[in-house]
Amino acid sequence: MSSRIIHQSQNFLLDLLKATYQNQEVHPLLQQNLDKLNHDFALLLRTWAVEQFSNQPTTSPNLAKIIFKFSKIIQVFEQGNPAINLEIAIAGYEAVLQVCSREVCPQEWDSTQQALVVAYYQRQQIICRIIEEFKENNIQNHNQINLLTEQLQQELQQSKQKCDDLQIEITQLKQEANTSNTTYITSLTTDLEELKQRHSCLEKNITQVKTSSLIEHFNTAIFYDIENLTMGRRNPNLNFSLKQIQKSIADLNLVNKISIQCAYTNWSDRRLKVLKNEIQELGIEPIQLFDYSYKKNAADIQLAIDVMELAHTRPNLQVFVIVSGDGAFASLAKKLHEYGKTVIVCAYKNHTNRVLAAVCDRVISIPEPEAESVNQNINWVGPRINRRT
Repeated sequence: MSSRIIHQSQNFLLDLLKATYQNQEVHPLLQQNLDKLNHDFALLLRTWAVEQFSNQPTTSPNLAKIIFKFSKIIQVFEQGNPAINLEIAIAGYEAVLQVCSREVCPQEWDSTQQALVVAYYQRQQIICRIIEEFKENNIQNHNQINLLTEQLQQELQQSKQKCDDLQIEITQLKQEANTSNTTYITSLTTDLEELKQRHSCLEKNITQVKTSSLIEHFNTAIFYDIENLTMGRRNPNLNFSLKQIQKSIADLNLVNKISIQCAYTNWSDRRLKVLKNEIQELGIEPIQLFDYSYKKNAADIQLAIDVMELAHTRPNLQVFVIVSGDGAFASLAKKLHEYGKTVIVCAYKNHTNRVLAAVCDRVISIPEPEAESVNQNINWVGPRINRRT
């Protein structure tokens, strides 16, 4: 943004916060400035608030309350783009948490967390609607591709028939060996070569269309945090089925075909040997990691790096599945949303981080890894949201 636009946006933000502080009607001010309600404004709110909190720590709690109140207002503001309004509210809530910690102001922290979870859930609903629209458009695109392929194949068949007819006619004329037909034969030979070239181009086009359609089908990548599945390293619980987990993921409508599967852990641990046959059977790539610090989870770091690399280098991958309930992956899920990706979390029902569940588009719940529950069915559930009554 230019400095002039930034200055105007800052003044608009100050006017909104002032009106909120003075309990004035904020909606008219929002209605008059719908063009300023965009992603840049959400970023401005976040960065400006953090800067103010840092520069004026004594007034930060009061400012945080004003921003929280404004975020509640913009969250339910229906004019303009509701999705952007929601992102502005989320930016405000997340900025407030920079000041309102559980230790310093537990009541404000709890209220902000509750509001943020609801906002994340609303964001999920919006993303789900966008995904459904994308799926409908994708179906239409596939239908168009199929129609185009049929047309190209018909044209290819016609071209082949013309080539055969011309070849027969040229052969017959050559057999007659009539000098007067030499020019005509030359003309037909030229036409035949042109038809052959066109025939070759049609074959290439059909191959490209089929290849493009096939690539779009492979839209899913799955990342297994084995340490989370085994519920720790000291006494790993191996009573879970990777095959059943994979099946529950593949059954989702969002998943076309699975392109990549990676499982992260220290595979040199002999206790994990029982999993090796299963990951080979399922086509899962084992990623070998060595933990140099007990407190530092190398698997989480490497998994996040690989996910972001694939998000940039493989545009056909639209669905990212994280098999872990670790709340540390919530930030990764939010970043993937910024790139327009769908994020699914698959984890134990009672060990799924609440924030992670809220920010993901789908949550697949699997039973706790107890011997008698290995063969239980895996059921799909939505994200758990705790609201105060």
